[in-house]
Amino acid sequence: MPPNILVVEDDRETRALIAKYLRNNACNVITANDGREMARALTDHRVDLVILDVMLPGEDGLSLCRKLRSESQVPIIMLTARGEDVDRILGLEMGADDYLPKPFNPRELLARINAVLRRQAAAQTASAMSGATALMFQGWRIDFRLRELRNPAGARVAMTSAEFDLLRAFCERPGRVLSRDSLLDLTQGRSAGSFERSIDVLVSRIRRKIETDPQDSSMIKTVRSGGYLFTPTVEAAGAPLDAAK
Repeated sequence: MPPNILVVEDDRETRALIAKYLRNNACNVITANDGREMARALTDHRVDLVILDVMLPGEDGLSLCRKLRSESQVPIIMLTARGEDVDRILGLEMGADDYLPKPFNPRELLARINAVLRRQAAAQTASAMSGATALMFQGWRIDFRLRELRNPAGARVAMTSAEFDLLRAFCERPGRVLSRDSLLDLTQGRSAGSFERSIDVLVSRIRRKIETDPQDSSMIKTVRSGGYLFTPTVEAAGAPLDAAK
């Protein structure tokens, strides 16, 4: 679903510019002129992220940031005057997730929004995954207690210990690009004989077991100069967890 972005900005032209650009880039936008309108919007709408200007009439953005953070974990991006390092530092100390100095390129703002939302999604996924004894993806079930993988028909699929550990690492981090180094650390550590090529070999083996077409993988994507990306939606304890975008 498109994210719901609340833009709190008293300058009409800047507010309209941000709203138009975000709407043109698949975001739902709610706008507010000050803290009072912001509070009303948060009550009336589901808000996924707040863009909050520091300089506002009445209660300023820093105070609103502190108050909002004490009540909610909704991500906050602060807009500050260029060169106002004090505002930037205070905003981060009061719980803002990021900041952007004015004037700014709307494309950079969108990039910051996407980055913050990805971080939040990854954190929520990790939190939901912690303590899970089994995960589901596209009908497949990986059971950590039994250390087994079952296909959508319920049949057990034979896996080596190294294959199982690597697939588990992918399932616990859907939608994240994982380098070969990080995958080694997560699965094999830095034991003697561990090397990056071993990850490629294991990925190839896993693809042959879970992919419809191992030569055109849709679940474990290769990212050039990056590593690998596990694309399916993963479920823990019956709750669907979408891969971070």
